[in-house]
Amino acid sequence: MIYIKTKKEIDFIRESCKIVAETLQLVKANIKIGITTAELDKIAEDYILSNDAKPAFKGYSQGGASKFPGTICSSLNDEVVHGIPGNVVLTEGDIISIDVGVIKNGYYGDAALTVAVGAISDEKRKLMDVTEKSLYLGIEQAVEGGKLHDISAAVQSYVEANGFGIVRDLCGHGVGKFLHEDPSIPNYGKKGTGPKLKNGMTLAIEPMVNLGTFEVTTGKDGWTVLTADGSPSAHFEHTILITNGKPEILTAI
Repeated sequence: MIYIKTKKEIDFIRESCKIVAETLQLVKANIKIGITTAELDKIAEDYILSNDAKPAFKGYSQGGASKFPGTICSSLNDEVVHGIPGNVVLTEGDIISIDVGVIKNGYYGDAALTVAVGAISDEKRKLMDVTEKSLYLGIEQAVEGGKLHDISAAVQSYVEANGFGIVRDLCGHGVGKFLHEDPSIPNYGKKGTGPKLKNGMTLAIEPMVNLGTFEVTTGKDGWTVLTADGSPSAHFEHTILITNGKPEILTAI
């Protein structure tokens, strides 16, 4: 079931998304050589709690998996998404994807970005740039009367034109009343297909792009998704609202 949100619900979602955006920027500002992902997790959790909100990911479980132990997902280099924060130390040349979810007043926001640690290779820089650009190209397609896979096709065509692999096993999703709602939003697909887009939809659009093939695997911890070929991966995500026929990014700063 795809939920069309009321004005009151949108106001609550907007507030959660604002905290998500601020948390991401705070974590990004603290990413540096020598810091651990556990330290970044603590920074995020403290900020979310200070805003009378709760981390949406901490304690989350899906499909019989163990409860996620962190506030953020911290995915390093060949980790695509769902990396668990811990004692890993960031080093020069790493890229790290940070995913943040917040719940406040019973409503959710969700967003992610990928950050360079010090100087990175040209290929990693291009991977990040293409992934972020594909997100905005997808968002541009989130218009009233369009079809859901217009978003998917825009992401896929740009990513693959640049020679990268768009992850197919994971997708974006509706968000708001629940952390994960219908519809699922694949990052590949045929333009003109899928459910009709309507005002009042809130969607988390999130390209996950690999330097190599699109294939992924799940790590021994049951959470961390990695590239099958060991290549680096990047991830960018925004929660958007379709309003007045157009997309509004709720997790923008």
